[in-house]
Amino acid sequence: MSEKLWIFDTTLRDGEQVPGCQLNTQEKIVVAKALEELGVDIIEAGFPISSPGDFNSVVEISKAVSNPIICALSRAVEKDIEVAAQSLKFAKKGRIHTGIGVSPYHIQYKLRSTPEEIIARGVAAVKFARRFVDDVEFYAEDAGRSEPDFLNRIIEEVIKAGATVVNIPDTTGYCLPEQYGGIIASLKNNVPNIDKAIIATHCHNDLGMATANTVAGVQHGARQVEVTINGIGERAGNTSMEEVVMAIKCHKSIEVHSDIVTPRIYNTSRLVSKLMNMPVQPNKAIVGRNAFAHSSGIHQDGVLKHRENYEIIDPKDVGVAESTIVLTARSGRAALKHHLDALGVELEGEALREVYEEFLILADKKRDIGRKDLLGLVGKFIEESNFIELEKVNYSSSDTINATVSLKIGNESHTTTAHGNGPVDAVLKAIEKSVKPTVELEEFLIQAITHGSDDVAKVHMRLIKGDKPYYGFASHTDIVLASAQAFVDALNKIPVKEYATA
Repeated sequence: MSEKLWIFDTTLRDGEQVPGCQLNTQEKIVVAKALEELGVDIIEAGFPISSPGDFNSVVEISKAVSNPIICALSRAVEKDIEVAAQSLKFAKKGRIHTGIGVSPYHIQYKLRSTPEEIIARGVAAVKFARRFVDDVEFYAEDAGRSEPDFLNRIIEEVIKAGATVVNIPDTTGYCLPEQYGGIIASLKNNVPNIDKAIIATHCHNDLGMATANTVAGVQHGARQVEVTINGIGERAGNTSMEEVVMAIKCHKSIEVHSDIVTPRIYNTSRLVSKLMNMPVQPNKAIVGRNAFAHSSGIHQDGVLKHRENYEIIDPKDVGVAESTIVLTARSGRAALKHHLDALGVELEGEALREVYEEFLILADKKRDIGRKDLLGLVGKFIEESNFIELEKVNYSSSDTINATVSLKIGNESHTTTAHGNGPVDAVLKAIEKSVKPTVELEEFLIQAITHGSDDVAKVHMRLIKGDKPYYGFASHTDIVLASAQAFVDALNKIPVKEYATA
């Protein structure tokens, strides 16, 4: 029978330490509620002694959520612990997370102390924290580079002092999976009272090993994993929650289970990305926009025949509506036919072969093949091509920012005006007045291609219509025009029947 794996989310503490990604209290509450809905067991809400804002965030998060344990971080200092306890006064279930460095580096160079004194300080911190709460977690900072015998000793002593969870951080991301798993195994085999506490992993990603180390820790007996959404955190980041949860879900031989509601993963990822203004890299496992996208003809053909040929995870399991078949010069006939069928264009035999040959020529010249391109290729095989063309964009700013956009939708021309918070906002609103599928602009990225004042910007957009994603791409020296072109490119990929024109 599988054992429960406790999911300890530190997005709002360790994750929020990323420069430029700080959240205010209200934003933290939004994330905390999303984490509760996701099924997270413990939320590390902040480091209360560090600032009044962090203290207040722990207080307000404690009021806002009911199911997760709310955890407050402290150093092995009585004042830290007292403030942490005060911040948890409204928590339905509260935990104090205290600890100290245990590696030779930290003992000698950071704390300028001795091993015996470190043990005494750790024990004293746990005993003091137990005056306020019954649930005390002890972190052995930089355990990944500690001396094994010393780590075993201090863990034994803090458990005697009342620690209910012992956290074994690979603080610098130094360990290899075999090494980190060995540390957990050593604790299980050599600490006589280890059964009195839960062993927790806390791995950083400096060498790209965080997820592998965490899974290795679980395989050797850890039953709590400390993670962040999207793997955000100090330096190269923390262990990614979605990666660990789905790795364990895929590998039934790891006999643990979590309470994470996996179809909520994708939306939670996007919420954190948006509020922290930290885009998710396209090839990020599980939640990157390319995680379920296929451009190789061999892969596309395999996925279209049977999803599991190239996908070990059903996209719906993590909240993604469906896989994406991206048309490129590497795409095969199966992918082309898949897209043509979605447009309602059914071609077979010689007609399909002819269009495919023309498609390959176009794909060699153009990086992104869109709906308009496909309709152009098959124009002679169908009676009418009903799509959107961006004809003219004008915008101006004075007291308000206004934009006028001219579109051709099918055979009809539309000109609309709108105002917005900026020229891009105004232009997109003007387009939406003419073309009215109810869409959500979920992702909007601008990347510089060249350098200097005449820089060319590449714009990527992801729209959501119903449960389905639609992607748009464009590049131009004018960011506003590039944004309009990318928006229209994405709209053009929505089936014509979805549109209602003004």
